[in-house]
Amino acid sequence: MARKNYLFTSESVSEGHPDKVCDRISDEVVDLFFSRGQQAGLDPYQIRVACETLATTNRVVIAGEVRGPKISKEEIEEVARKAIKDIGYEQDGFHWKSAQVEVLLHAQSADIAQGVDAGGNKDEGAGDQGIMFGYACRETPDLMPAPLHYAHNILHVLAAARHSGREKSLGPDAKSQVTVRYENGKPVGVSQIVVSHQHTDENLTSKDVRTIIEPYVRKALPEGWIDDKTVWHINPTGKFYIGGPDGDCGLTGRKIIVDTYGGAAPHGGGAFSGKDPTKVDRSAAYAARYLAKNVVAAGLADRCTLQLSYAIGVADPLSIYADLHGTGNVDEGKLEDVLMQAMRLSPRGIREHLQLNRPIYARTSAYGHFGRAPESDGGFSWEKTDLAAKLKAYF
Repeated sequence: MARKNYLFTSESVSEGHPDKVCDRISDEVVDLFFSRGQQAGLDPYQIRVACETLATTNRVVIAGEVRGPKISKEEIEEVARKAIKDIGYEQDGFHWKSAQVEVLLHAQSADIAQGVDAGGNKDEGAGDQGIMFGYACRETPDLMPAPLHYAHNILHVLAAARHSGREKSLGPDAKSQVTVRYENGKPVGVSQIVVSHQHTDENLTSKDVRTIIEPYVRKALPEGWIDDKTVWHINPTGKFYIGGPDGDCGLTGRKIIVDTYGGAAPHGGGAFSGKDPTKVDRSAAYAARYLAKNVVAAGLADRCTLQLSYAIGVADPLSIYADLHGTGNVDEGKLEDVLMQAMRLSPRGIREHLQLNRPIYARTSAYGHFGRAPESDGGFSWEKTDLAAKLKAYF
């Protein structure tokens, strides 16, 4: 029997976190290839990007494999600098203008390409093997786990205050962590709050930083969730002046739990950022979230976990597994069959259904890939609940 009363914790990191700086640059490269491909009239199914970024003190290294429109190293460097500037880094140890940017992108392996490309009677294959998970629950309006949802929300609100100029003493780098108290299986309050936030004034104390950020944290959480028993940890080390890649080396793809469900659901292990949608690490994880969210939105369960699995070069998934955690009102085996009928789960089928052949990825690189509002240009299309009525009709 599932526990009813417990504590659960999730963390988030801001767009200025070193790993997130790298995720952003990698996804800007993906967007650049898709936007330039659109301008050139190229077949988007022929575009390939697998871009990894490393960032440290005044240095950025961009490496990986690409195929598609001809894009110079100078153009790649320019989008990286623009991303760093937009995040807000203009400090001595990491500055958008003066950081050294090295671009080491090269052509995709022909061995991988022949397995992935469509041809003759062969459909486009998966860009790699692996397992992907999707999850949804009724804990928030976005059908996301409450601890992660509110950890993201805290940093989102603080970032908006920083970008607007209201809080000039806050730097780009930040982390949050929220411990949520569950009673009778439902989130009801917060027992511990952790926020570590970079500050631009070296003389600020932890108490000073708390005075700045506490109103925003309270705004980001539901009314009544913070009480006199809630424990606060604000800049627990006492000082956070040196931040970003100058303080800690960053790499693409190191925040996969932050990017997904905050530990409330399983993870297959594959990162998202820097990958075009032939890489099922990304596209199939989006599809799994889309289907799980529609299952919950349709009222078929209060919680839903889905697993998909793929083999490199093979179009269709090897398996699909549904777990409704004892909250469903339909047979899980039947649901698996229905989901396979509701959406073609090959890489091409996913890309067509969710319209993933677009420059929509840089915006996903911070504050989570899931639980975001679908956008008019196709961004976050996997957050739509347009399959809910169809799934309900099946049963």
